[in-house]
Amino acid sequence: MNKTILLTGATDGIGLETAKMLLAQGHTVLLHGRSQAKLNALQVALTEQYPNASTHTYIADLSDMSQVQTLAKNVLADLAENNNQLDVLINNAGVYQLVDATTIDGLDARFVVNTIAPYLLTKLLLPVLGHDSRVVNVSSAEQSSVNLNALMGNTELSDSAAYTQSKLAITMWSRHLGLELKDTGPLVVSVNPKSLLGSKMVKDAYGIDGGDLKIGADIFCRAALSDEFKDAAGLYFDNDTGRFAPPHVDALDNAKNQQLVDTLDSILAQLKLGKA
Repeated sequence: MNKTILLTGATDGIGLETAKMLLAQGHTVLLHGRSQAKLNALQVALTEQYPNASTHTYIADLSDMSQVQTLAKNVLADLAENNNQLDVLINNAGVYQLVDATTIDGLDARFVVNTIAPYLLTKLLLPVLGHDSRVVNVSSAEQSSVNLNALMGNTELSDSAAYTQSKLAITMWSRHLGLELKDTGPLVVSVNPKSLLGSKMVKDAYGIDGGDLKIGADIFCRAALSDEFKDAAGLYFDNDTGRFAPPHVDALDNAKNQQLVDTLDSILAQLKLGKA
């Protein structure tokens, strides 16, 4: 059955490989990127490779929270026009290091792109994410305890600290929201696609070529579509071990998860965001 799938960070890396796999399976893929030129080139290339491909493109800089809200509004409008629901949201876009790590809202851009933007996008798209829909959030094996002051933009962090904390943060809110929505849907799960795959992020951060990106794309497709994940609400899948596994201990602490989500909601409230 054809599914409608929104994929953030689709223009390169694991996102691009995931888009190819999904289109090869006949799904409709909504492709997000932050460069219109890259999106246009991507759509042309994918149409050549998959002549029957159904794709739509959306541009947004996920470090700008107002653009995240506009992205959600545009997706909602297009889905309403076609009487469609969103079957899967894959929050793939992420960053490790940036020249300027402070956003126009005074937040840490690493946290914004890796944690806050996907949280806002997910919340805004909940009206079109049905009982059987899924939200796949990209985590990492690298997770460390979250400094809530840093999450709010009040404490500076190194690239490594911001990355590992932001990846635990998305894992924590995935568990919180996944358990909250367990009976009503959508299913929310976090996935470590496998450590040190050959993405631009890995090459920039560690100076190595990394592993085959198709490994990460395959697990994203499985998380999005396969029965293997049908009961995975709130869980964390570690593709380094190839199984569901305990995340960082903080993500198993309901009180800490609630505190993190409360902080995220407070940030969105201060920015007057959170409603489509």
